Amino acid sequence: MVYFLIIILFITFLIVSLWYYKKVWFYRDPKRVPPTGENIILSPTDGNIVYMKEFKNGRVVSKKKNEEIEISEITKVSNDGGGWIIGIYMKPTDVHFNYAPIKGEIKQIVYTGSKFNLPMVDIWEYINFVFLHRVINLWSKKFHWQNERNTIFLENKDLKIVIVEIADKFVNKIDCFVREGENLKSGQKISFIKRGSQVDLVVFKKELDFQVEVGDQVHGAITILAEYK
Repeated sequence: MVYFLIIILFITFLIVSLWYYKKVWFYRDPKRVPPTGENIILSPTDGNIVYMKEFKNGRVVSKKKNEEIEISEITKVSNDGGGWIIGIYMKPTDVHFNYAPIKGEIKQIVYTGSKFNLPMVDIWEYINFVFLHRVINLWSKKFHWQNERNTIFLENKDLKIVIVEIADKFVNKIDCFVREGENLKSGQKISFIKRGSQVDLVVFKKELDFQVEVGDQVHGAITILAEYK
């Protein structure tokens, strides 16, 4: 009888914990105070940096597969020029709100739907990210071409960036809180992505002084990714 009660209590604990995670803790909205300073680029989300790639003339070459990927294949909108693309994978344990990396005006918001979203990671990669805290390079995976995304073009007098929110297989919805033409403050909350996902930050500027590297855990509206002149 005692063992039976222990089993019942354990199962109840698991059910309550799962409910709390899915309905309460996952939607936590901690207060974020962005660092002060000019010419800084903040992380748009919590997560791990999985790649940092330089691109020229609107395309970047994968060092892993030697494939040329057009920036337009990631943003789903034609873009020329050079700069950097930074991929941040959002683990289920991360805060899933997204934030403006710089102050500026939203020039365009482009939503791209998909009939079927591919999973970003397999089981082993998921275990590495969540439990072993090891970062896997997710560059040049098929979800870059196929998955649903929301793309936000943000610009000020010194810098143009693109925030690409990419949905994972189990993402229910990307809630966008901002509109085209709106002027944002650095670190302002812009969206919420339900379940796992990834944010790619495309920075149209070659000369950046990076403050982070691949593998680092970053926090939205707090971590400085880079400084620019």
